Amino acid sequence: MRIDIFTLFPDLVDGYLDASLVGRARAANVLDLRVQDLRAQTTDVHRSVDDAPFGGGAGMVLAPEPVFAAVEAADSPRPLFVLGPSGRRFDQSVARELAATGGFSLLCGRYEGFDARIADHLADDELSIGDFVLAGGEAAAFVVVEAVARLVPGVLGNEASPDEESFADGLLEYPHYTRPADFRGWKVPEVLRSGDHARVARWRRAEALARTVARRPDLIEARGGLNAEETALLEELSSPDYPGRSPSPPQESSAP
Repeated sequence: MRIDIFTLFPDLVDGYLDASLVGRARAANVLDLRVQDLRAQTTDVHRSVDDAPFGGGAGMVLAPEPVFAAVEAADSPRPLFVLGPSGRRFDQSVARELAATGGFSLLCGRYEGFDARIADHLADDELSIGDFVLAGGEAAAFVVVEAVARLVPGVLGNEASPDEESFADGLLEYPHYTRPADFRGWKVPEVLRSGDHARVARWRRAEALARTVARRPDLIEARGGLNAEETALLEELSSPDYPGRSPSPPQESSAP
């Protein structure tokens, strides 16, 4: 998969792409990640990419000439996405959609945004990572690249990991534990130490459902509610005798 990122800060983006999981996949040529400098095709001594907006207003706007020229010279993969607040909301379903393609490109904004002709006549679509304002699109590009990269075969050490993570089945992920089995009185649920894989799978499913109901009921609604099996699992989980429940830590006595 090839992903191109157009930015005014190529060194910043390159540094991120060379780090951690994404960096290992890049070094192994599992991912072809290319950073394109939006100033690459400028012709003036200052390498200008912005100008004042028509009609006045605060700030500057990325001009069409240098952006069009940079994209056209790079011959980058399509679709090309502008990263901005008016775009389609990026989530796990969009990440899966992009991971199934041969590649795509991301266009990082700065200043007050892009000349509208860039989004209208150069880009294919727009993506937003949320309803908030950033100084530029680089942080959004990092979010998109990492979410998509995790779904590309060969990037993760364990190919089953994406199938068990949050949002894979419209649910949040179940809680994880590691050693020690007893930390300050908080014990790892017995079921996870039982060696019974069927019980572990049932416990994880129940915990994922319970977490999602409590913390993200909108996800449950999007799935069309709970089915009979899921309702029964939650009722079992709420029982005080539930075998997977982790006991509360011991309380220190306040008596003299």
